[in-house]
Amino acid sequence: MDAVVLAGGYATRLWPITKDRPKMLLPLGDSIIINRILAELEEDDRINDVYVSTNERFAGVFREHLSNEAFEKPSVSVEPIAAEAEKQGVVWALSKLIDREDIDDDLLIVAGDNLISFDLTAFIDCFHEHGGPTLAAYDVGSREKAKAYGLVQLEGDRVVDFQEKPDDPQSTLVSIACYALPEETLDLFDEYLAGDNNPDEPGWFIDWLQSRQSVYAFPFDGAWYDIGTPDSYLDAMEWILNGDSHVSPSATTVDCSLGENVYVMDKAILRNAELENAIIFPETEITDCSVRNAIIDQATHVKGIDLEDAVVSEYTKIVSDD
Repeated sequence: MDAVVLAGGYATRLWPITKDRPKMLLPLGDSIIINRILAELEEDDRINDVYVSTNERFAGVFREHLSNEAFEKPSVSVEPIAAEAEKQGVVWALSKLIDREDIDDDLLIVAGDNLISFDLTAFIDCFHEHGGPTLAAYDVGSREKAKAYGLVQLEGDRVVDFQEKPDDPQSTLVSIACYALPEETLDLFDEYLAGDNNPDEPGWFIDWLQSRQSVYAFPFDGAWYDIGTPDSYLDAMEWILNGDSHVSPSATTVDCSLGENVYVMDKAILRNAELENAIIFPETEITDCSVRNAIIDQATHVKGIDLEDAVVSEYTKIVSDD
């Protein structure tokens, strides 16, 4: 079985911290978002090759990242696009990757920005048990939230209806961009695209597929975060921290008050600061500030400013005139 980790987006909702870096390479606790997925795939003997599917702009960044890690299975597979405006859609990109890499095996597909509480090993077990296309499904608990995802209706473990981004969802069980497909279904990507179907989200392909053959679900409880906005990044970090705070041993804090969900990285310097629900990147200096619900990128200097609901770009200087 091979695997594709989807990492082709430009994460514009997380700008400026993702303007020059893929969001999959953002730190998350003591790891990196994509590394949590790659580590599981590395450990599962059923997974042979792992393809990190990304765009031309970030291909070099991912290659450099993988070269500095101990993973043996992943390689970078490059979509022929270099900007957001050139994107053709995830289904189109998957079809091109299958052809480009000559994949002729069962295929696991997982979004590289997913933080999930279940083991991918358990999901693969479920796929082999059913022997057919399988998706992971999660109850988001809100019909408003469900509008942004693929809505799943089940009878037992079988998908009997799938609606991508419905205007009026009748339930809250959604697909989370984690799929397993048997080898014989891979050729159907070309058939799907040739029929002038939506080339974007994989959910449209799953909707089309389940009307033609049995598709199964792996419902799970626990946690799932689709890291695509500042709020979801902060929420994912909160889950990792379990309500606590973390300060790197190489960081310096003097006369500071750290509330819940504060993550301070290497060589940051905090003086006379109050922080709550904040992510502070390396080598940032914060003095005489209150920081809440904020993400402050690396090597930034902030003094005498209260920041709330803010995302601050790297190498920025914000100093009060008072």
